[in-house]
Amino acid sequence: MRISEETLENFSITYPLDRIAPLERVLFLDIETTGFTAKSSYLYLIGCAYFSDGKWNTIQWMAQSYEQELEILEAFFAFARPYRYLVHFNGNNFDLPFITQKCAQHSLPYHFDNFQGIDIYRRIAPYKYFLKLPNCKQRTLEQFLEVERRDVFSGGELIGIYHDYIKNPSEYSENALLLHNADDLKGMLETLNILSYYDLFNQPLKAKRVQANSYKDSNGNRRKELLILFQLGTPLPKPVSANANSCYFRGDGADCSLKIPIFEEELKYFYSNYHDYYYLPTEDVALHKSVAGFVDKAYRLPASAASCYTRKVSSYLPQWDFVFSPFFKRDYKSRELFFELTDELKKDRQAFSTYASHVLNMIASSY
Repeated sequence: MRISEETLENFSITYPLDRIAPLERVLFLDIETTGFTAKSSYLYLIGCAYFSDGKWNTIQWMAQSYEQELEILEAFFAFARPYRYLVHFNGNNFDLPFITQKCAQHSLPYHFDNFQGIDIYRRIAPYKYFLKLPNCKQRTLEQFLEVERRDVFSGGELIGIYHDYIKNPSEYSENALLLHNADDLKGMLETLNILSYYDLFNQPLKAKRVQANSYKDSNGNRRKELLILFQLGTPLPKPVSANANSCYFRGDGADCSLKIPIFEEELKYFYSNYHDYYYLPTEDVALHKSVAGFVDKAYRLPASAASCYTRKVSSYLPQWDFVFSPFFKRDYKSRELFFELTDELKKDRQAFSTYASHVLNMIASSY
């Protein structure tokens, strides 16, 4: 079994991983295999990155023969015993099940039940289109963040190199196998700040400034928009912008902004208990029976779900779920929802923070 260790001098990660767990308890994991199925392929290399004495380090266990698969498994689990957090890239779907199946094949009692996992792929994949990425492979994220690699081989190409290495060991083959895994480990460390985009959608936002602006659209009509400015606890590594439903987001470092259209028009509020109302066609409004009961029968009708409303001219903001109430609509069958921008709401900074998260998640889900 070949053991390779390296201390990453003058190296640091920019993502605040210590906010999730103590760095000394975190272990990065990446494996190399000769195939996707544990039953018909070999596990030939396990690599880890860890933090010790103020520095990041890597350690790799490589099987120099097919039979040494058992040895590298035992060495890895002995080393991993003090750690409680595993960081990996799509490890939930591949690395962890593969290792677990190999342990079962060798009748080893090891498992990952005592670890808490942080799967970089699983956290960032829902925002692939928001980030305008073609896929969420590790190398794609590295390219997005401009992380450089020395390794030139793919995992698939290394399968043949490993089989050749078993038959005819050479320093070149050994270095190529170790370098690929080492670059995967370092790549995980360097792309960890991609999780800043995950935090953007999963950490509470705090509106720092809220204001209404006026502008002219392309037709020369005067419009109003709401501008929400907020700062992130975890700065974004690359600027990003996105839009949907006439809402616009831009994030650059810790500074972010949202622009949302303000609608100044007459909208309808629909009462849910329409059986308790009469509809007055002449007034185009619904009144509760306790009041409308005094109206001449010729001027009232039993209200239906579609006619049980009151109308109001005001300033409104759009919403895509029942976040704020009461909610207004243009007509009964309309799917567009609005809530009133009242004077009271204008003073509620927490409400705008909640609204910013709502709008941002709507934009992301539209991609």
